[in-house]
Amino acid sequence: MLKRFKKIDKPLLIITIILIAIGLVMIFSASNVAAFRSSGDSYRYLKRQLMVLAVCAVATIVILKFKTSSYKALSWAAVIGIGLALAGLFVLGTVRNDTLGWYDLGPFLFQPSEFAKVILIVWMASYYDTKKKENLEQYMFVFFPVIVAVVFFFLIMFQPDLGTALIFSFIAMYMFFASPISKKIKKQIGMLLFFLVVMIILIGVTTKFSFLEEHQRERIFMSMSNPCSSENFYDQGNQLCNGYIAINNGGLFGLGLGNSIQKNLYLPEAYTDFIFCIIMEELGLVGAGVILLLYFLLIGRIVKIGKDSKTDRGAMLCYGIAVYFLIHIVVNLLGIFGWLPMTGIPLPFLSYGGSYTICTLSALAIVQRVNIENVNEREKEMKQNMKKTKKLAPNGK
Repeated sequence: MLKRFKKIDKPLLIITIILIAIGLVMIFSASNVAAFRSSGDSYRYLKRQLMVLAVCAVATIVILKFKTSSYKALSWAAVIGIGLALAGLFVLGTVRNDTLGWYDLGPFLFQPSEFAKVILIVWMASYYDTKKKENLEQYMFVFFPVIVAVVFFFLIMFQPDLGTALIFSFIAMYMFFASPISKKIKKQIGMLLFFLVVMIILIGVTTKFSFLEEHQRERIFMSMSNPCSSENFYDQGNQLCNGYIAINNGGLFGLGLGNSIQKNLYLPEAYTDFIFCIIMEELGLVGAGVILLLYFLLIGRIVKIGKDSKTDRGAMLCYGIAVYFLIHIVVNLLGIFGWLPMTGIPLPFLSYGGSYTICTLSALAIVQRVNIENVNEREKEMKQNMKKTKKLAPNGK
C-alpha cells in the first residue's frame, strides 16, 4: 500500500483534501440549525458525513489495489447489479422530494442513480478498450453500450428524476464520442442525436412540457420567471429566492463563517443542493472564487493524468470522470443562480450526502489508480532505456 501511495498524484490529493475539509466545515455551518431542530444534535449531519468519509477511505484503498485492466469483468457485474437496483426501486424504493430514487437502509439512504453514472464511465471505458479493433467497426458491438445507457436513462427518468437522467445521458454521450470507434459511426450517431434533441425541444415547447411531472414543469417555468415575485415567493420560487438573498447578503467578503442568516430555516436544503449559497453568504465572492479555482485545478489535474495515460482505457476513465465533475458543478451553479431549472444536483465535496460523496471519491480513486499505472509505465520505460544504454556502452556508442 505504501508503494502505491508514493505513486499517486500529490497535487490531486492535496486539492481533494482541501475541498473535503471545506465541505465538512460548510456542511456543519449550513446544517447545525436544522440538525438541532430535528434531532437536538447540532452535529448530526457532520457526524454522518464523517461516517461516509470513513467508508470512502476503505473504498479508496480497495480501488487503488486493482489494476484498471481488471475493470472489464468487474464493471460487467457492476452494470448488471446497478441495473437491477434501478429496476427494484419501483418495488422497494423510498420517495423523497417527489422522486422514487432511494433505498432506505436505516441510518443511510442508498441512491442507485448516483452510482450508475460512475459505473457507466468505468464500464464504457473498459468495453471500448478492446484488442479486437475490428469490433469498433461493427454496429452491434458499438451500439450495445448505447442501448444499455438508454435503458438506464428511462429507469431514472421514470422515478421521476429528470436532472439525474439528463446528466447521465450527457455522460453516456461523452463516453461514446470519446471512444476509439470509427468516425463514420460517430457522425451517424451524432446526426441522429441532434435530430432527437431538436424534436424533444420542439415537442416540449409546443406541449408546454406536458409529458413531464407537474413539479418538473414548475421548475422549468420558474427558471424563466421572477422567483421573488409575490406570486412565486411563497410557492415554487421560495427556495431560489432565499438563495438569492443569501448570495446578496454575502457581498465581497461574506458575513463570516457560521454567520449565515438564511440557514436559519429560511433556505430549504441549505446543506445539500444550495450549500454554495451559504458559502457565498458566509465567505463572500472571494471565498466562492477560491472554491471555483480549486474545482478548476482539480479537473485540470484529472485531464492531465488522462493525457499521460498510455491506454485508451485510462484516458477515457479520466476524461469521463472530469466531465462527470464538470457537469455537476455547472448544473448546480446555474441552478442556484436561476439560469437552469433546479434539479436537485449536488455539488462535489461540498453538498451533504452519502451516495454522491462515495461516488465522487471513488471516481477520484480510479483517477489515482490510472496515475499509478502511468508512473509504473514510466519506470518501466526508464529501466528499458537504462538496459539499452548499458548494452551500447561497451561498444563505445
